[in-house]
Formats: sequence, C-alpha cells, structure tokens
Amino acid sequence: MSDEKRPGRGGTKDADETVLDRESTTKKPPMYRVLLHNDDYTTMEFVVYVLQFVFRKSETASTHLMLTIHHKGQGIAGVFTRDIAETKTQEVLALAEEHGMPLLCTMEPDD
Repeated sequence: MSDEKRPGRGGTKDADETVLDRESTTKKPPMYRVLLHNDDYTTMEFVVYVLQFVFRKSETASTHLMLTIHHKGQGIAGVFTRDIAETKTQEVLALAEEHGMPLLCTMEPDD
C-alpha cells in the first residue's frame, strides 16, 4: 500500500486521521500563597515546628522565616496549587488547634 492511501500518511484525509500539529492549550494552574500571621500568643518554637513539619523547611530556613513573620506581621510559608494550599492551610490550623495555639494561616492568589 502506498503512503497516499494509508490513513494519517499525507495523501488522503480520513476522519480517523490523527492530528499531530496541534498547539498545546494546557495552562499552568493558578498558584496560591500560604501565609502565616504573627500573634502575641503562639510561641516561636511552635511556628518553627509548623514550618518544618507541614512545609518541610530546614531548621535554619524555618527560624529565619519565623523571625520574618514575627517582625513583619506575616510571611509566605510557600506557594502551591489551590488544592495543596488549601490542604496545608487546614493542616496548620488543625495542628495549631490541637496544640492550643491561635496561629492564623491563610491563603491568597499569587498574582
């Protein structure tokens, strides 16, 4: 059979022909920042623990971010897709409640 008569091989156009030259329409998902907020009651040690446990940061990075949160009032713990940001936010809030801490964790679009 010649190339002109085979489906998908140049010559004739069949309904079963596969299109390979389509441009990708896949978009990157919107990203969200997870923020930790300073308060007067949550201990610095607990914030460092949360950053290590939930966000998998090193002790040094956690301590540095905790100090940023303490001095500036809030800090970005990470940037994630919506589902992951929601999960991490809920995980932080549950952990804070479990330990009797009023730590506030929110998320916002990462423009």
